[in-house]
Amino acid sequence: MINKEIIEKTNAWPFVEAKKLLRERKKYIEKKGKITLQTGYGPSGLPHIGTFGEVARTSMIVNALNYLTDLPKEIITFSDDLDGLRKIPENIPNSKVLQENLHKPLTNIPDPFNKFKSFGEHNNNMLKNFLDKFKFNYNFKSSTELYKSGFFNETLNIVLENYQGIIDIILPTLGKERQKTYSPFLPICPSTGVVLEIPILEVNKSNSKIIFDNNGKKLESSILNGNCKLQWKVDWAMRWYALDVDFEMYGKDLIESAILSTKIIKLLGKSNPSGFAYELFLDEKGEKISKSKGNGITIDEWLDYASPESLSLYMYQNPKRAKKLYKEIVPKTVDEYLDFMETQKKQNQEKIIQNPLWHVHNGKIPEEKSIMSFSMLLNLVEASNADSKELLWKFVKKYKKNITENKFPIFDNLIDYAINYFNEVIKLKKKYKKPNENEKKALEALISTLDKCNDDMSPEDIQTLIYSIGKENGYEEKLREWFKLIYEVVFGDENGPRLGFFIKFFGIKETKQLIKDKLK
Repeated sequence: MINKEIIEKTNAWPFVEAKKLLRERKKYIEKKGKITLQTGYGPSGLPHIGTFGEVARTSMIVNALNYLTDLPKEIITFSDDLDGLRKIPENIPNSKVLQENLHKPLTNIPDPFNKFKSFGEHNNNMLKNFLDKFKFNYNFKSSTELYKSGFFNETLNIVLENYQGIIDIILPTLGKERQKTYSPFLPICPSTGVVLEIPILEVNKSNSKIIFDNNGKKLESSILNGNCKLQWKVDWAMRWYALDVDFEMYGKDLIESAILSTKIIKLLGKSNPSGFAYELFLDEKGEKISKSKGNGITIDEWLDYASPESLSLYMYQNPKRAKKLYKEIVPKTVDEYLDFMETQKKQNQEKIIQNPLWHVHNGKIPEEKSIMSFSMLLNLVEASNADSKELLWKFVKKYKKNITENKFPIFDNLIDYAINYFNEVIKLKKKYKKPNENEKKALEALISTLDKCNDDMSPEDIQTLIYSIGKENGYEEKLREWFKLIYEVVFGDENGPRLGFFIKFFGIKETKQLIKDKLK
């Protein structure tokens, strides 16, 4: 157990946010005897890593809360699946189905994948399956189910009671044209099933009904039991109210919405939850990751190239800084994971609580010894032309005597990831340099020098010899260029592994042949 003084002093952000939550919501959580945290999902597109990040980070705060209070905690993962589909996502097959059902609730649109009753249900299940892979402890709630079951009815009546007050909060934030048509309530058309964004003519508070103009026709609708849904900002506040939410994090792009939803929930008679605004994820072009565009790296791709824990690490780091999220950041993240795993072995309680992996693993960091970096392993995959785990392990065991697969489960999985990542990402981008005559002579001198080496030499001694060859062949003042030449010719990249270590590992004989093959 971590010392309480250390917990009080730490600036690890999950603890900072957990303490802030307990401070801001003290009287409310003591009264109800539990802490409710919410994450939101708009299933208008397939779930992406940003969606996962919200649940992962909220789970890290729950882990921190477990060290601060014995009160029960609940994470609600809420899907806004009664929302009308406004545009067609770019990464969806059979988009004609969606085109024909634009503006209908997501749970009333046929599934273009033909797996579930609706598009909303398909996306909800994708999200749940993924969160289950990570063994997240969450309670999934569907907007459609809560509206239609009547769960929200009491709060919807409170919203109707405060109709004008909500109008007064929202209208000043809208343009003149939008002000003419805005209403907190969006009736679902009884004939077309479309979510209507139209002006409300009258509200009838006594019988929970609204009267609206539908193309010149005066219609009446109940606001209860899923006949209407609320506009986004009002819906968010209503959800906080009805579910007694104590904490919710959200993207920086929703700060203005959060401010308005806070004003609305206070008007309804409750206090807003504690909040945490995180920065957005960007793709390799620096554009915001979008469910509809399907840009950036997908959940499945990351899990094909690296462990779930490495993804959680990426989510932990610098949540208030905009970060790029694409395939090429995976190796760096995996290597950071391995570094943090090694670091924890030398850390005291005060330092270990600052270690990101402590938060990724809920206080139980694996103690497996790191064999080599992921970057190094990728180079080994390429150099050995290995397409199987068995062949990679053969090389590993040659260097590391007396190790077995079952004692190194993290590294064993890492080999699979390395093979996948190399074949699907790196291999496609390789550009091998064809050396000129002088460069070729220098590399041939390297081969000759390796003839004088043996497998008993240390990586440091081999590295020193490589330096010497560079100096003797015109690179005395530009040794960086010497190593760059080797990397570009042998690995098809400007950067590569520490060569002494790589050669020791890969083998003298094998390295000579590798360089010879590249000079042909």
